[in-house]
Amino acid sequence: MKFGEKLKLLRKGKNVSQIQIAKDLGISRRTYISYELDGRYPRNRDLYYKIADYFGVDVNYLLSENEDYLQNQYVEEGKLESLKARALTNEICGLMMGGKISEKDKDAVMLALQKAYWDNKK
Repeated sequence: MKFGEKLKLLRKGKNVSQIQIAKDLGISRRTYISYELDGRYPRNRDLYYKIADYFGVDVNYLLSENEDYLQNQYVEEGKLESLKARALTNEICGLMMGGKISEKDKDAVMLALQKAYWDNKK
């Protein structure tokens, strides 16, 4: 997973805006967006530590694109799955509250989620 993809996943998991993160990190919104979307990287090594601290992850997770590290460090601890679950929940809530899908489709999404939950609970 690339640096920008990780930032986006972490941001969605924390349910904060790009504007808020940029403000909290002391960088411009444009700079933060360039990290997330344009494949750019911080020039200042200290900013990596600041980002890692902000999201509560190890700096090596941000620096490494090696999925073995990801598997060993985050999947074992359940952090990555938790972040993915939060990001997915936030996306589903946004979809449901955005009013862009029909009630029938909302029901279908909920039924599919419930079925997946109960099938995997067994």
